[in-house]
Amino acid sequence: MLAQRGPSGAHWRRWSLIIAAIAVGAAVAALTGFAAAKTFTLHVGKNAKVTNFNTHNTTTENVAVNSRGRVVYTLSGDSQRHPKCRQNNGCLGFWPPVTVKSASVKKLSKASAIKGRLGIWKRNGFNQVTLNGHPLYTFSMDHKNNAATGEALATFGGVWHVVKSSSKSSSSSSGTSTGSGTSSTPTTPPYPGY
Repeated sequence: MLAQRGPSGAHWRRWSLIIAAIAVGAAVAALTGFAAAKTFTLHVGKNAKVTNFNTHNTTTENVAVNSRGRVVYTLSGDSQRHPKCRQNNGCLGFWPPVTVKSASVKKLSKASAIKGRLGIWKRNGFNQVTLNGHPLYTFSMDHKNNAATGEALATFGGVWHVVKSSSKSSSSSSGTSTGSGTSSTPTTPPYPGY
């Protein structure tokens, strides 16, 4: 029989930081009400810098952004019937939902270059905006407008992708690493719920 070793100090520090980040994210979300607006328009962020989380390659793309210029994402496999990103698994602390105060679909609009139908999902005390039935989110680690750092991130049971517009985009690589810009094996970060 092998003797079990206790967790290292580095292990506990890492989990303490993760738990603190979740708590801060939850507190900010609660205080801002997920930054809910009365009306919502999904805009096109032209020539946004989209960095693939796995390859670190950056391309310029035309993507969907909220009214504050923050890039909008979806999580693969996440739906109203099978939500993967939830408050109780800490996901909403990292990936704040795109919300509106009013549950009226009449208050939603989008740029014509963004294909799909907008909707509202009434969930757990807030109204989350959906595109073709997929819940929309922003990423708390995106610190600049028109810049995405969570593309292809595998966590919380799926893979995150920016919502692209149908407008033409230029794709010039400006990343610090070399590669094709795609990865068949996503890297999993040390976030809980992956």
